[in-house]
Amino acid sequence: MLACPSSGHVNPLMNVALKLVEHGCNIIFVNTEIAHKRLLESSMGDQGGLSHIKFVSIPDGLSPENDRTDLAELTLSMVNNMPAMFQKLIEDIHLKGEHRIICVVADVAMGWGIQIARNLGIKGALLWTASAAMFALANNIQMLIDNGIIDSDGKPITEKTFQLAPTMPVMDTKAIWWSNIYDSETEKIIFNYFVQVLKNLELTDWWLCNTTYELEPAVLSFIPKILPIGPLLSSFDNTNSAARSLGQLYEEDLSCISWLDQQPHCSVLYVAFGSFALFDQNQFTEIALGLELTNRPFLWVVRQDYNRSNKMVYPDEFQGSHGKIVGWAPQQKVLSHPAIAGFVSHCGWNSTMEGLSNGVPFLCWPYFNDQFYDKSLICDELTVGLGFDSNENGIVSREEIKTKVDLLFNDENMRSRSLKVKEKLMSNIAKGGQSSENLERFVDWLKE
Repeated sequence: MLACPSSGHVNPLMNVALKLVEHGCNIIFVNTEIAHKRLLESSMGDQGGLSHIKFVSIPDGLSPENDRTDLAELTLSMVNNMPAMFQKLIEDIHLKGEHRIICVVADVAMGWGIQIARNLGIKGALLWTASAAMFALANNIQMLIDNGIIDSDGKPITEKTFQLAPTMPVMDTKAIWWSNIYDSETEKIIFNYFVQVLKNLELTDWWLCNTTYELEPAVLSFIPKILPIGPLLSSFDNTNSAARSLGQLYEEDLSCISWLDQQPHCSVLYVAFGSFALFDQNQFTEIALGLELTNRPFLWVVRQDYNRSNKMVYPDEFQGSHGKIVGWAPQQKVLSHPAIAGFVSHCGWNSTMEGLSNGVPFLCWPYFNDQFYDKSLICDELTVGLGFDSNENGIVSREEIKTKVDLLFNDENMRSRSLKVKEKLMSNIAKGGQSSENLERFVDWLKE
């Protein structure tokens, strides 16, 4: 299994690995050296199934001092350095070692791995870690160019809404995820990289995706080759609160679970913006004072790297007495905890699937990439969340935070809709469920 070196990619691929282990497969999990080191440091708890997973790494071509949040630099370095290293790794294992490799499962973002496998006579499969709708966008780039939605560099050239097909949901150009990253140069590099990577789709019949039929019926009818195997959730042992989730690149602070145990049922607001989002000091201050203003218990994830690189300071008025702040949370455990009432989220796809699968209503604060589409799915299609409105300076004020939190807490209908979505999603991974059967089809093919 070949992982793209970011939390939002490693995590779902690891969840697939653990499911394949349950079906009797042995896994070699390939990461970049930096991601591999972080994975081992942060995830190695008392985990079952690890004897069937061997963790290995290859260099991404950057020096230890390089900034790996610079997506343009990381992307160019990976594509220039990693394919040759990946080929050597496979040759050393497959041709010279004691193991025979029967399949390479690659993140679509690392799709060149399928080409290398094929050249060595090994079959391949691809995993798309975002929504099927975002896959459909990427798979129809030429159509978007032909219809005058984007230019040849992938930039939107219109503000009108569009549809990929008459049965598909109407999309805003904000949904074009590769044009919502950082700066135009990075976006151009990412776009051109994906144009090349997506050529590997035709090398395999297996396009696995972390979604379900109920969640995205129109997209899955439009591209029936996408095989939904979601929701891909971290499996954890409820009886062992000290066990860390496997697949995390940040060390989880497990003290928040015992803190949640002391809070009343359905009383806590969980606030987490993923592994990439950054706010300036003004917005950080408003978040802190907004949480204070709600007068409700909150669990707020403020990454350590965030404070180191951004030097955020809590405002003097912020007491934080109602809440708990952690550097990284065991999110699946948190969202399944009975004390949680709502989820302030950046709407990354993993967080979206985890929140929906636990029946938790959302307050949506998308940051970049596919998160704007995920917000519209949560708020407009599923109606299990609310968005925040920013003021004339682009800031979400403390008063706006309090207003939306109060609305969420007082909306029993939204909570009941959230629980219905949970029921539908979880039935997919139960025995006999659609996603469960799809995964078994894939396993049967592997074993043949």
